[in-house]
Formats: sequence, C-alpha cells, structure tokens
Amino acid sequence: MEYGELLTRASECATVEETLTYLSAVAVSSYATTSCRTSKPFNPLLGETFEYDRTSDFGWRSFAEQVSHHPPVSALHVEHNNWTYYQDFSMTSKFRGKYLQVFPIGTTHFVVKSTGHHYTWNKVCTTVHNIIVGKLWVDQSGEIVVKEHTTGASARVKFHPYSYFSRETPRRVTGGVFSPDGSPKFELDGTWDNSMSCAEVLSSDGDDWKTAEQQTRWVKNAPLEDSEKIYHFTAMACTLNEPEEGVAPTDARNRPDQRLMEQQNYPEANSMKLRLEEAQRVRRRAREARVAAEGPAAKYEPKWFKKRECEITGEEIWRFTDEYWKCKETQSWDRCPVLYLEDEEDNDT
Repeated sequence: MEYGELLTRASECATVEETLTYLSAVAVSSYATTSCRTSKPFNPLLGETFEYDRTSDFGWRSFAEQVSHHPPVSALHVEHNNWTYYQDFSMTSKFRGKYLQVFPIGTTHFVVKSTGHHYTWNKVCTTVHNIIVGKLWVDQSGEIVVKEHTTGASARVKFHPYSYFSRETPRRVTGGVFSPDGSPKFELDGTWDNSMSCAEVLSSDGDDWKTAEQQTRWVKNAPLEDSEKIYHFTAMACTLNEPEEGVAPTDARNRPDQRLMEQQNYPEANSMKLRLEEAQRVRRRAREARVAAEGPAAKYEPKWFKKRECEITGEEIWRFTDEYWKCKETQSWDRCPVLYLEDEEDNDT
C-alpha cells in the first residue's frame, strides 16, 4: 500500500481504460524496492496478523493474516469508501544452480464500489541471481495482465528480463491498454524500479501506434538518507512497527524478536526468533496428532479469512470475513492463538 493513492485515483476515472492505466502502475510499483532489498525477511508465524488503519488520512484500512504455513500463504484485504482491494499470495521456487526463480501464486482483485467494475491481475517471476558466488541482484520477467471482467477491457505489461548484451534500458516495462474489442487506447512505458507513464493512442496500424504526450502515472518515492543501513525501507515502511494499543495479540507489532531487532539487540532477537519458531513446530506436531486422532475437523482454521470460490475467476481464494474490526471495537480476542509468549501453552484452535 506504499502507493495506495493510485487505487483511489483509479476508482475516480471516467473510463475503464483510464482506470487500467493506474492499476497497471499499481502492479508495477509493487516491485519498486525489490531491486535493492535482498535480505531475508522474518517468516510470518501461522496466525500472525497485521492491521494498518489509515482511514483518517488516506481513507482506507488494511488487514492481513498468515492463513497457511505449509505452503506459506498470506491473505490481505483493504477497504475504502469507494473501492475494495484484496489478494492472497503464495509461491513456488526453483533453484537453477546460479540463480533462484520465484513463481508467485495468487490473483489480485480490485473492485470499484460505485460502478461494480471488477479488475484482476497476476504477478511476474522474480529471479535472484548470484545465489552461490557474487553480489545478489534481483530481476523481474514475464507479463502482467490486468483485466476488467464486466466490460472485457484489459492491459498488458511486459517486464523485460535484463541482458548484459542488450542496449535496452534495464528493468524496463512496456505495454498497452486495450478496449473490449482489442483496439489500443493507451501505450505504457517505464521501469519497474522507478516510474511508469502512459500516452493515449491517437491512431494505430498494427503495432505502429501514434500517441499523444506522455502522462506520468507513478514515480517511486525518494529513498531515505542512508537507506542502505535500514534495509532500504521507505518512510512508510519505517512506521509499520510502531507500537499501537488495541491491536490483536497476534499483530506483528507484538513480535518480541522483531522488536528486539529494531532495538539493535541482535543476539536476543535471534534467540527469541528461534524460540518462537520452535514453539510453532511444537504446535504443529500437536495439531497433527489431533488430526490423526479426531479427523479433518481438528485442522487449523484461519481466524479472519475463509476460503471461498471467486465468483469472477472460479479460483479458490481467501476472503475477509469482516469480523476483525468489530472484534477490535470490543477488544474481543478470544479466538486469537497465543504466538509470542515464551511460556505459551497449546492454544491454536
């Protein structure tokens, strides 16, 4: 949600094709910091959550939950007065000797409430180079297709893989927005680590498009001073771990290992991380024993998301139950598992 204002602008556009230019920029912007962020992050614990309420300044609030650990799946839901944005994310990977390829699984959804237009898009392959020797660097490749399912209009954005022998701009993205009949309406151009623009197509003859002046759709926020010392976090990212009263006990802000690391107490942070992960393994073994004894009814169930069939794509997706914010109002956290206490007991039902 670093560039969440693009979603609001997308919801205010007069045409579906114009909305697609903004959503293409949203899809591209999500890769902006991956070019320099190669450190391994904290792995979310099963049941770990994170809320981010920016209703007062941006008009939206978001909630995420780790709904599965094997395979790892995170579910996200963001609500605004005029739009809804949701997705679940998992991945598969393949080690190719010198590099690692990560293939994302999951579809992103965006619904404009005032029109009912429903947009979806995919993610592209991420490649981490120099896994064995050399400095790690990240590249993106593939194609994102953004589709509006009511009208059939779409956008296609190609991520060009880096080539040492190519004179092409590194990390370039190109593409177009197409009306329901397939005719081009906007040309898209930019780089996934810096900016993206669009230009209205005035006339076209096959792949030869005559366009108007380019309009900027997205520009990456300037990095903070000495950002390389803080994992290249953006200004927004630096606020995410601020302690906040009233959040769920499972909220990531309450993770003691993460807090210790922020306080630069690295030995204690590492020790706490190992204890939390071992506690999770103990819970998993106990749960597996219950499933063997009691059957599938004893399996772990996420607390705030339910798996449903998407009425648009037919895929099974994790959908928000809309219960979290009501429980927060009354501070009713009985359903939350205990994740962060050292002396925790088995409480993952």
